[in-house]
Amino acid sequence: MKSLAIIGASYLQRPLVERAKEMGLRTICFAWAEGAVCKDLCDVFYPISITEKEEILRICREEHIDGICTIGSDVAAPTVAYVAEEMGLTGNSYEAAVRAHDKHLMHDALVAAGVDCPKTDGTALPVVVKPTDRSGSLGVQKVERKEDLAPAIAKAKALSMSGQVIVEEYIEGREISVEMISCRGVHYALQITDKVTTGAPHFVELEHHQPSDLPADMQTHIFEITRRALDALGITNGASHSEYKITNEGRIVVMEIGGRMGGDFIGSDLVKLSTGYDFVEGVIRVALGEIIHPEVKQIGRSSVFFDAPENVSCSGERTGYKIYQDDRLVVSN
Repeated sequence: MKSLAIIGASYLQRPLVERAKEMGLRTICFAWAEGAVCKDLCDVFYPISITEKEEILRICREEHIDGICTIGSDVAAPTVAYVAEEMGLTGNSYEAAVRAHDKHLMHDALVAAGVDCPKTDGTALPVVVKPTDRSGSLGVQKVERKEDLAPAIAKAKALSMSGQVIVEEYIEGREISVEMISCRGVHYALQITDKVTTGAPHFVELEHHQPSDLPADMQTHIFEITRRALDALGITNGASHSEYKITNEGRIVVMEIGGRMGGDFIGSDLVKLSTGYDFVEGVIRVALGEIIHPEVKQIGRSSVFFDAPENVSCSGERTGYKIYQDDRLVVSN
């Protein structure tokens, strides 16, 4: 029986653990015990921080794992890449994973490759302040007044794991994300997701819809930009989730890219419901060193709707969700 190491054990990883077990794999999860809903689902659980890459590497060598992966977690991605690289398993390079995790490094790599992204130098108000190493709109805030800038930076810094923030040009436009899977440097387009957020100041995501209603030629162009951006970051294997804004003038701006599957059930549920392609299984097969050739069809529409407090803050708290395929309710919480 092959063994799969999974970094993280929150609700985000549950579809990964469940699918791996259905595929007959031995599952080994690493995470703090608090909030580890996969603790009783996986075969082996180690209560250790997902950032402790050296200790996780030591254990993975003892466990003789055959692959390692995560879904929906930016923080876990560098550890996944580090262990894979050190053990000669399939994954992204550690350098690429760090570049996709740190928004400053990501910005520099995209600019060097000629990919349009928000400016960070000499930017006039309004601006957007973000922690450099968090996702899911956590700590993100639009700032329109000079006197609000320092408090926004302090709040973002407090939520950053590294204590670093990025201040970037504010882009007004339609929000989408691009879901792809890569195998040995080949990037396969799966879907484009239309998004609805609370808007300024915190941009907390409330709805995701697939497939996008963008024109087909624009979708093809966006996929081409995404492939170029992934190459610039060095992403070669596994899932990726790229976020864009499209302005009224037609400017297509890469806001950020995660070297992992989109959270909010985008990768784990919506892609399969709209295309028939099992994205989670694809991530597992790539991690195990298999060569994949995804077949994607448009079989329907899929959506997720989140409930949130009326005055949702930069912490991004939401209180429930409903997932639909066409008009059929699939899951609710």
